[in-house]
Amino acid sequence: MSDDQSAKRPVPTMRDIAAAADVSQSTVSRVLSGVPTAVPIAPETRQRVLRTARELGYRPNPLARGLRGASTNLIGAVVRDFSDPFYAGAIEALVVESMAHGYNVVLGHAPGRSGEVASSLTTVLETRHTDAVVLLGDMQEHPQLLADLRDSIVPVVALWPGTSPREFPSVDADDRAGIRAGLEHLVSLGHTRIAFVNAELPNEYRAREDAYLEFMRERFGAVPPGYAERSPSALAGGDAALRRLMDRADPPTAVAASTDVVAVGVLHAAYSLGVRVPDRLSVVGFDDILIAAHTVPALTTVRMPISEIVGYAVTQAVRLAREPAGGERPPDLEIFAPDLIVRDSTAPPAQE
Repeated sequence: MSDDQSAKRPVPTMRDIAAAADVSQSTVSRVLSGVPTAVPIAPETRQRVLRTARELGYRPNPLARGLRGASTNLIGAVVRDFSDPFYAGAIEALVVESMAHGYNVVLGHAPGRSGEVASSLTTVLETRHTDAVVLLGDMQEHPQLLADLRDSIVPVVALWPGTSPREFPSVDADDRAGIRAGLEHLVSLGHTRIAFVNAELPNEYRAREDAYLEFMRERFGAVPPGYAERSPSALAGGDAALRRLMDRADPPTAVAASTDVVAVGVLHAAYSLGVRVPDRLSVVGFDDILIAAHTVPALTTVRMPISEIVGYAVTQAVRLAREPAGGERPPDLEIFAPDLIVRDSTAPPAQE
């Protein structure tokens, strides 16, 4: 196809989506708008419509909608940490899911305790006329941002809120269940000397560490001294933590980490120390970030259901944006279960 022909290709409409997905145009409109319906739309139908919209490249015209006094189809996203690979994956999922609903995403960054940056985010998002705001990560370090959003008419949905107060509809994963799944896997292989490396996150979020401590006390009566390590949430943190653990007189035969980033640091330290994984040391991570399947050996980890969490959050945000302003928005919490992904970094302990 020539450039001229490509340039003249018609912009896909809801009618085109309806024809391709074999549904009515009104069904397409209801799915893309997120408006609650008296007659529920089957999940299979909803997914078919969203998939078809993506494939056809459907995009509503935000300027035209704005001139009609309607939605401009923008979702504001405030992200705690752009540098964290976990949030990079979450942002990608958010953009894909939002575009499937006919929305674009405006990104804002709320790093560390930068009050000046955070306090200006609400103004930026409101200036861009966002229909809803999605928070990615624990925002308790930014009380002014939370206060501004609380007072705003724009609906807010919080993802992975951590220690933040429950003020908005929220979506999270069952961290406790995920940690226990990884530990049960190690125990099933025969491990008893299991250490844990907890990434230090904002506001001392320790749900995953607490789950480890609870599990070890239930299963073995106590946590071996020095087996619960804390480290910066970085590769170097996991590296340093494993070196301390392996210096012990009774080093662990397995290590569970609270994040994949820390787990990759553990793998690096094991390689540097000549500790073969999984022959002498088994390693389990948490999150299943992109690199987890490509480490050597490939990392056994707990998969964070990012797509499911983000998909639910965007659907909620779109639904709330379509409701009359000032309506009740109870701070409900929806929990999704993570899955254990067994790869090559775990095996039975070596015979001593």
